[in-house]
Amino acid sequence: MKVDFCQPIHLLLCKSTARRRRRIPCGDQNADEPASLCYTLLSKAMPLPPPMPQIERDRLTMRMPRPTFVQTSVAVVTMMLFANWAGASDSWPVIFEENFEGSVSRWRSPDPSAWKVEEVDGNRVFRQFQQSRVFTPVRSPFNRAVVSDLEVGSFQLDVRFRSTARDYPHRSLCLFFGVQDRGHMYYVHFGQKTDDHANQIFVVNDAPRVKISTKTTEGTPWDNAWHRARIVRNVESGEISVYFDDMKTPVMTAIDKTFTTGRIGIGSFDDTGDFDDITLRGPTAARTDR
Repeated sequence: MKVDFCQPIHLLLCKSTARRRRRIPCGDQNADEPASLCYTLLSKAMPLPPPMPQIERDRLTMRMPRPTFVQTSVAVVTMMLFANWAGASDSWPVIFEENFEGSVSRWRSPDPSAWKVEEVDGNRVFRQFQQSRVFTPVRSPFNRAVVSDLEVGSFQLDVRFRSTARDYPHRSLCLFFGVQDRGHMYYVHFGQKTDDHANQIFVVNDAPRVKISTKTTEGTPWDNAWHRARIVRNVESGEISVYFDDMKTPVMTAIDKTFTTGRIGIGSFDDTGDFDDITLRGPTAARTDR
């Protein structure tokens, strides 16, 4: 008598097909014999392999490993410190304000004849209206007026200004800080088209100006309208952030500690412009007679 040992197993599988975990065909699947429909149960005899390690699953699914608790904590603390520093400058006391409605005796320029106070739409502004006739010991801006009796370290400088120059790629205005003398200073060049000599943060240190920007834009969108600019400096870290109209996102950044204190100023490299509503904030300031 021929016994088909697969048939009982086949009947068992037909009653519990929803619970089958692994099945291996026995015989020809297209045949009509009972043996062709049977499967051998191997789940108990051959257990499933152990789970794949997490790092292998990450690699196969192209996922980056999750950040550790320490990595997450460091990122959060860094963002909090930056936010605290960015907001701290707004809380510094005002140490200098100028709207040019009164005397401009605190301002000094290598060529005073290039500057004048003029009324524009019922408002007095400080106008640099012509090219200064000056000698610069190294390559640096020609037109400059600085607050002569005040030096600051960390600061926030806010200025309202407009370009009155012709439209060309290097159309620009400048803001100065850390000014020591004609051959030692920082300045921000707001140039219409960016290159190594335009729309950058520069240091002048007894040598032709050197670009120190770590970030800039494609250029400053000059027109004939008034614009707002801001410089925030932290002398302890060396951070310098520059803003144009948008006071939330800097258009230029740099890190430098060449000069930790100095005077602030306004002007241009070799163009013309109007300046008004200057506000200087800082944790401390020092009077100077330079």
